[in-house]
Amino acid sequence: MSDYDYGYGGLIALYLVLLPILFILSIIGYVIASFFLMKIFEKAGVQGKWRAWVPVYNGLIFAKLGDLSPWAMLIAIGAFAILGQIPFIGWIFGLVLLAAGIMVGLRVGQKLGKDWPLLLLWIIPGIGYYIWLGILAFTSSPWNPAIRPAPWASTILKDTTVWPGIPVQPGAPVGQAGAPGAYPPAGYQPPPGYQPPPPAGYAPPAPPSGYAPPAADAPQPPVTPPTEPPVAPPTTPPTAPPAAPEPPAAPPTEPPAAPEPPSSEPPRP
Repeated sequence: MSDYDYGYGGLIALYLVLLPILFILSIIGYVIASFFLMKIFEKAGVQGKWRAWVPVYNGLIFAKLGDLSPWAMLIAIGAFAILGQIPFIGWIFGLVLLAAGIMVGLRVGQKLGKDWPLLLLWIIPGIGYYIWLGILAFTSSPWNPAIRPAPWASTILKDTTVWPGIPVQPGAPVGQAGAPGAYPPAGYQPPPGYQPPPPAGYAPPAPPSGYAPPAADAPQPPVTPPTEPPVAPPTTPPTAPPAAPEPPAAPPTEPPAAPEPPSSEPPRP
C-alpha cells in the first residue's frame, strides 16, 4: 500500500469524524436562528410561531418583512443550491444571495431602530450572523414599519404579495378589509380631519348644464334678519287693584268712670 493510499484513507476517516460534529453544529445553529426569528416575527405582528421553524419558508417571510419579494429570494436560494457547485457560476449566485440577505437585513434592522453598521457583525466568522439576529430579537425598540421606501420599491424586486397572517408593510398593496395581518390593524382610527385619497381612475361627476359657479369676489347680498309679527294686545281688561284697607277706629278720648266705694251702713233687716 502506497503513501497515497494512507493519505486518502486518513482524509476519509477525518471526514467521517467531522461529519457528525458538523451536523450537530448545524442543527444547533438552525435552532438558535429559528428562535431569534420567532422573536422578530412576534415584534412584526406575524401570526403563528411555527412559521419561524419551517426551513426556507422562514427566509421568505423575513424577506417580506424586509420589503423584498419572497419569490426573488426563493429564486436566489434555489439558484445557489443548484448551481453553487459549478465553478465561477456558483460564486456569482453566492454573491447574489448575499446581496439579497444584506438588502433584507438592512430594512429589518431599520424597522427595529438599528442602522447599517450593525450588519458588520456578519464579518465575524461562524457566530456573527447569530449575534446580529440576537440583537434584533431582544432589542427594546418596537417594530416601526413607517420608514422611507426601499431603494428598489419601483423595481421588480418590491414585495407585491399578500399572505394571510403576515402584516402588509407600508408601500405594499393592502389586502381586503379585515383580512388577517392586513395593514393597518383592526380598530385603527384615522386622525381627525383626515381625508382618504380618491381611488385610481376616479373622476368627479360633471356639473349640470348651464351651471356657473359663483365668483369668489362677487358681492353677496345682505342678509336681512327675519321680522317678528307684532304682539296683539290682550283681549281681557286688567283686573281692578284691591281696595285699600280701612284705618283702625280712634280710641275713646274720655277715661272710664271710677267705681263707687262700698257703703258703711249695715244692711237693714
